[in-house]
Amino acid sequence: MQPPDPIALIMLALQKRGCHNINLVSPSHVVAQILSAVFVAAQHGLHIPLVYNTSGYDSLEALQLLDGIIDIYLPDMKYGTSTAARQLSGVSDYSDVNRAAVREMHRQVGDLELDGQGLAVRGLLVRHLVLPGYMADSNEVLDFIAKDISLLTYVNLMDQYYPWYRAEDFAPLDRSILRGEYRRVLDMAERHGLRRVDGHRERRRLGI
Repeated sequence: MQPPDPIALIMLALQKRGCHNINLVSPSHVVAQILSAVFVAAQHGLHIPLVYNTSGYDSLEALQLLDGIIDIYLPDMKYGTSTAARQLSGVSDYSDVNRAAVREMHRQVGDLELDGQGLAVRGLLVRHLVLPGYMADSNEVLDFIAKDISLLTYVNLMDQYYPWYRAEDFAPLDRSILRGEYRRVLDMAERHGLRRVDGHRERRRLGI
């Protein structure tokens, strides 16, 4: 049996320390290295869940290589429309790519499952950062999740947007969100019938 490579060694060390999972953050550009490391680590006893923590701008080809490897997908859904994606990130196809990616993720792992301790072990968890003045975009994201993914999708609605860098050039992003705006988005999720919606701090309880 070949000796573990450096990434595999890190994974095994984290498992030995009692970590609940291996959280792969922004990993889209190193899928090949992840696959190689997991292959070796699994031969040496790696068994805790693998979390794919991503911006959601992922190719279907890369995600399909991960089918059966990743246990928990944790994508962002940043924008609900191509207009917002183009204005704020300079990427006109974000929404189309993102929605296709989230569909594929859900196909692979389904709705989020918890163990007896309430820790996430498998499934999809979607993050959405609520932006000031972009309530309609949030509604598009929630509508897509409810209609195209599952009403049981675990949705982490985040309220911690903070204006920084060139935010003053992109009003209304030059301010934090208002409590009423966040409340409106929570109400939208309820109207869409989404049953597992939590604020930004809740994800810590799931061990992710």
